[in-house]
Amino acid sequence: MSTASDEIALDVSGMTCASCAGRVEKALRAVPGVLGASVNLATERATVSVGGAGVGAGVLVAAVEKAGYGASAHDAPAAAAAAPTAAGGLPDQAQIALSAALTLPLLAPMLAELAGLHWMLPAWVQFALATPVQFWIGARFYRAGWKALLAKSGNMDLLVALGTSAAYGLSVFQWLGGHAHEHLYFEAAAVVITLVRLGKWLEARAKRQTTEAIRLLQGLRPVTARVRVNGALREVPISALRVGDEVEVRPGERIPMDGVVIEGATHADESMLTGESLPVSKAAGARVIGGAVNGEGLIVARASAIGAETVLARIIRAVEDAQGAKAPIQRLVDKVSAVFVPTIIAIAALTFVGWWLAGGDPSVAILNAVAVLVIACPCALGLATPTAIMAGTGVAARHGILIKDAEALELLHGVDVVAFDKTGTLTAGKPRLTAYLPATGEAGGLLALAAAVQQGSEHPLARAVMEAAAGLALPAASGITAVPGLGVRAEVGGASLALGSARMVEQYDIGLGALGQAAREHEQAGETVSWLAQVKPEPRLLGMLAFGDTVKPESAEAIARLHALGVRSVMLTGDNQGSAAHIAGALGIDEVRAQMLPEGKAKLIEALRQRGQRVAMVGDGINDAPALAAADIGIAMGSGTDVAMHTAGVTLMRGDPRLLVDAIDISRRTYAKIRQNLFWAFIFNVIGVPLAAFGMLNPMIAGAAMAFSSVSVVSNALLLKRWKPGAR
Repeated sequence: MSTASDEIALDVSGMTCASCAGRVEKALRAVPGVLGASVNLATERATVSVGGAGVGAGVLVAAVEKAGYGASAHDAPAAAAAAPTAAGGLPDQAQIALSAALTLPLLAPMLAELAGLHWMLPAWVQFALATPVQFWIGARFYRAGWKALLAKSGNMDLLVALGTSAAYGLSVFQWLGGHAHEHLYFEAAAVVITLVRLGKWLEARAKRQTTEAIRLLQGLRPVTARVRVNGALREVPISALRVGDEVEVRPGERIPMDGVVIEGATHADESMLTGESLPVSKAAGARVIGGAVNGEGLIVARASAIGAETVLARIIRAVEDAQGAKAPIQRLVDKVSAVFVPTIIAIAALTFVGWWLAGGDPSVAILNAVAVLVIACPCALGLATPTAIMAGTGVAARHGILIKDAEALELLHGVDVVAFDKTGTLTAGKPRLTAYLPATGEAGGLLALAAAVQQGSEHPLARAVMEAAAGLALPAASGITAVPGLGVRAEVGGASLALGSARMVEQYDIGLGALGQAAREHEQAGETVSWLAQVKPEPRLLGMLAFGDTVKPESAEAIARLHALGVRSVMLTGDNQGSAAHIAGALGIDEVRAQMLPEGKAKLIEALRQRGQRVAMVGDGINDAPALAAADIGIAMGSGTDVAMHTAGVTLMRGDPRLLVDAIDISRRTYAKIRQNLFWAFIFNVIGVPLAAFGMLNPMIAGAAMAFSSVSVVSNALLLKRWKPGAR
């Protein structure tokens, strides 16, 4: 049963330009029950949102095929990889080589003329050489162009088919009409077909390089795993792994699943997953990531996530989604592409009529019209944005920056303000208990009560209390309840206790007493203070706990690099003002807001946005999720919670805040490539079409220029693969 949130991905074949992508989108949107469709020319992927019962992949595939293209469900078993083939079953490379071999003799008289020799091949030889190029090598243009006409639209293939047919037809007419002594134009048609086929082949090769990141990530998946069963090892396919299985990984092997080390110690190379260049130490209790390379030690790990739930699988999905999505800037291209081919055909018709009326020579009029048809290139327009996004998101993923979608990439480049959570983002997130002072009684009793209240909590401060209380006998606690942004409550020994911030204690009208001065001293030293109080039956203060957390060594550099990019920094924290101000001053943060609840962080971010600023929020915890969602772009630390990563548009796979700056940098570079590509794609047509219309370009030069435009756009995008992050 389909719902509004269902998405179906299709692989689409046969598209050659932006007009084709628009046609496929139109066909898919016409299917009853389809809420929306987006087609990416570079990835040849369609993403369809469906909301009606019975709208399955089969119905969508049929709609695409009716529009004249091939389609299959994205998760369908792939056919065996083979070299692309077309007419006659020959690979593309062989067809292009044959086409060149047939075309070069047609060009020989022109080349000889440059040396002062005037001769011409017999007309029947020219016909014999050009005909297989026109109707065999060029058959794909006729097939695709005819399908476009049947669908009452146009594409690049139609332009090429019309243009070369006109040149070929004019030559046949002159030859059969007894004008063979005049110049024939068989070579123009043959050269255009050869160059366009060569250009599309080079373009396809270059496009494959933009998806290299996906192929590299998929190559990290091992095929088998050794599972311990009743004390014996058994090698099983990865698909047979189950959560809880104990898996042995030998030195040099890839880890087949996510898990926790239960035996042995080693170092793991996680560079392809997190961008961390140095091997990471792994001992009993440490988490391991599927796809990482085990170092020098033999380990046994218990599987915690397998198949589609592993970190590697989620990374691959995130990169695929980002590369398959359209950037908002692509909407302009789609509008242009929708009218591009009809406009070019109209200009070619006007060119023909104008030249015929002006000079009375139909051959000159036809050639100039052919040049207009051939030079117009909707391919470059269609490839300008997606190829840059594919290259940018791919290289970012290789260095530990996961960009969820194209919109996130586009928003990130224009960020004015970055808001940071403190704990776990700018600090190590591993606080230690530095002091605990009881209001009355013994300190050990205070620590035992605090640990009882914190049992089962994953909060960093709770872990610090539990570590400090190791070995103490803890009283039983029940009804443990977290109060977001304030602390925790529990029932211990018949009393109701509250442990948390000063705001939490003061709401019960409990004063801080003589401990207030000691708390201020700890806060001024950059420490976090928590209070333990009895709420019922008799409200009273039980004591104070102080925690110290170390600032990440990379944080100061990250803030400095942000300032160099012209981006302001704000720290939002639920911590006390003294501790927050101390850390903000040490790091050079522009603005600090302390003692903030999760909804308060979200409201502040909304206020910044209403001032016209583009805001990014960086966090790693559940309490950061509202702020991440409120920001223009949410950025989650991969070392944090799944909730934060699900809410965010960008995930940093390492807890290194410098990766945030690198994310902004690659976003700006990718967006610059998109603008460069679109500029050249538009300017190419703006300049080339008028030149052709005014007779300043012959069809052969126009064909070469058309092929060059698409290849240059993809090649320019591929320059992003050379990007290196600063956080290395």
